[in-house]
Amino acid sequence: MIRAGELLTLDVEKPAAGGRMLARHAGQVVLVAGVIPGERVSARVERVGKGVVFAAVEAVVTASPDRRATAGDWRCGGNVLSYIEYPRQLLLKGQIIQDAFTRIGRLPLGAPPDVIGSPERGYRMRARLHVQGDRIGFFREGTHDLCEPAATGQLLPATVAWLADVSELLRRSKDGRPDLHGPALSAIEIAENIPGDQRSIHVELQPGADPSAFAALAGPTTVTDTIRVSNSATLTLQRDVRAFFQGNRFLLEPLVQRVVSLIRSDRIVDLYAGVGLFGLAAAAAGAADVMLVEGDPVSGADLMRNATPFGRGVQVRQDSVERFLASTRRHDPSPTFIVDPPRTGMTREALAGVIHHDPSRIVYVSCDVATLARDARTLVDAGYEVTEITGIDLFPGTAHVETVCVFSR
Repeated sequence: MIRAGELLTLDVEKPAAGGRMLARHAGQVVLVAGVIPGERVSARVERVGKGVVFAAVEAVVTASPDRRATAGDWRCGGNVLSYIEYPRQLLLKGQIIQDAFTRIGRLPLGAPPDVIGSPERGYRMRARLHVQGDRIGFFREGTHDLCEPAATGQLLPATVAWLADVSELLRRSKDGRPDLHGPALSAIEIAENIPGDQRSIHVELQPGADPSAFAALAGPTTVTDTIRVSNSATLTLQRDVRAFFQGNRFLLEPLVQRVVSLIRSDRIVDLYAGVGLFGLAAAAAGAADVMLVEGDPVSGADLMRNATPFGRGVQVRQDSVERFLASTRRHDPSPTFIVDPPRTGMTREALAGVIHHDPSRIVYVSCDVATLARDARTLVDAGYEVTEITGIDLFPGTAHVETVCVFSR
């Protein structure tokens, strides 16, 4: 019987969702952190769960040629794959998508899908950083220990410098200046535009903290981007720092262009529309009848403002996806549905509502391959087939992979 703290010698087989890799010991599945398929390693058991063991590498006995040195802590800020050469990361993420569709969705793919890559440094234009006293950073994987954001390479140098200035303000307040009170600040949320010349922030305070103490951090609450949808179409979007938006400045336009290229109808229904990224991009590209549905009040307010220039061809419904689908009738001819749900995927009610509306085509943008595979099984059982699937590596170095999947009748 395997126990926590035990040291195992393992041959690493393949990737698994979440950033760990799969190995076996005496027939028992072991999910190992810090390794690459094909390696033989010595790993320390962290914990034993139901049917699976979790371990972390202690020493690499036989190293993969794709292993590389890292400047910082590979467990910092979700950067759990940063020790792997980037081309191999993309291959592994394609295999993770393939594994999830096979294992969770029971939908074997003939081959791992292609994954579109990104520059590895400075890509991130949205981030939530935690604050402890005068220290600001990401959490180290699986802990509440802070690690330095600069070491991950995810943020622009100017953003790192701005965070250092904020840390200095907090440090001075701790030394006796009353304008800022470090312990009252728990997190800072940052949103930037694609060029990085606009930045908005939102501070999260401990209960009972005085917001006026943080006037020195006040600034614009929105940023604006102009996105190239095609050679002849652009889209201008304004968004609040608290609104959901995609996080990679280098892959934002390729992602939008990919989604728009998959639409096969002039009539679009965009569920979980956010501030309008996909649905309004379709309108900018010429779609004549677009309905956008968003339930979050902050994103919904941005969506209303961003949709205004499009006039009557674009309608906005500020409501939950479930209520919208339950309260509207089916249309003929059938529209294309775009869905971009949260990490938890679509609810049963939302899936049932989409199936009832019977769209001829669904373009599903997913930030969690496990819930995508689960929802794919439901859609296939309802008469759809997976006709196209592409990975988009919005967070290089991390275990996350965005997936764009097309379901057709």
